[in-house]
Amino acid sequence: MKPAAKKILLERMEILIDKAISNAKANPQLAQRQAFLARKLSMRHKVRMPYILRMVFCKKCKSFIAPGINSKIRVGRTSIKSIRITCKFCGHTYRKIIAP
Repeated sequence: MKPAAKKILLERMEILIDKAISNAKANPQLAQRQAFLARKLSMRHKVRMPYILRMVFCKKCKSFIAPGINSKIRVGRTSIKSIRITCKFCGHTYRKIIAP
């Protein structure tokens, strides 16, 4: 894929995810559809989605989870600083380590 086309594709995915996050509370079905389209673009053109965009998808059920709306976010209490994110669709919990 040409670099210019890849740049345009990444911009479109970013726009779709931003719109999905903004629509998550008012219209959750539209938000799910927008996030699904962003993932579909990534898969169809074989372009890896950046980490910032990937983190709004559940690792187990692959559904779109808006922070605080259809996911629960907690700060870990262990010596290793982490954030626990729980998907409200499937109940899967995963952690993101915070750099010291």
